[in-house]
Amino acid sequence: MKFSITSKGNAKSNTLMHKIRTYLQDFGLEYDEAKPDIVISVGGDGTLLYAFHRYSSRLDKTAFVGVHTGHLGFYADWVPEEIEKLVIAIAKTPYQVVEYPLLEVIIRYQHGGKETRYLALNESTVKCVEGTLVMDIDVRGQHFERFRGDGLCLSTPTGSTAYNKALGGAIIHPSIKAIQLAEMASINNKVFRTIGSPLIFPGHHTCTLKPVREQDFMITIDHLTLLHKDVKSIQFRVADEKIRFARFRPFPFWKRVHDSFISD
Repeated sequence: MKFSITSKGNAKSNTLMHKIRTYLQDFGLEYDEAKPDIVISVGGDGTLLYAFHRYSSRLDKTAFVGVHTGHLGFYADWVPEEIEKLVIAIAKTPYQVVEYPLLEVIIRYQHGGKETRYLALNESTVKCVEGTLVMDIDVRGQHFERFRGDGLCLSTPTGSTAYNKALGGAIIHPSIKAIQLAEMASINNKVFRTIGSPLIFPGHHTCTLKPVREQDFMITIDHLTLLHKDVKSIQFRVADEKIRFARFRPFPFWKRVHDSFISD
């Protein structure tokens, strides 16, 4: 088996990274950053997001496992004190593959510019560089509403516990193939009106944003922030690809939610 390790970059994470690499190589596993079968993320959820984007072209061939060196994360199964146990599990135990949905983002441009496509593990947000965001929202090719406000957030089920939750969105179990649209400070009065509630779209639905006026947009894809000009439309749907996690023991989603937001 080939493996690679992505570290948060601080002293604690780097020390663990070198220890894991040495142990696994002692077991005869090959370190390969280009074509790993398994990617070990050492740090937090942000580190795993970085690893996901680094290996997004190998999602059907690579599985991820997380070690958290800070606060409990949604993507990290293991703690530093369990490194020896994790190494033995990777080297000796067949792992279960758990797949989670991803968000596909396709940005199309005016004047026939080539479209760009991204995958997000957590979410994508859309805001204006200046002023209020004004977007027509189409669902399955039909106009739904005209949004005015600070911005919009499209999230995956696993991303529903991140920025989406802060916006008042629902928490969705990652076994559900869906994406969610949440508003950021929408303008609602006698003249302007939006639905005002998060919307959850099933896997076969698309949600498309169409600018009402020509503006520059700041579009995030997880931790990446991108400036886009001459945008004609931004289409969101559940991606065909999925992220694969290597599970060596149960890691219940609702327990993660409880431990992150409720437990002392």
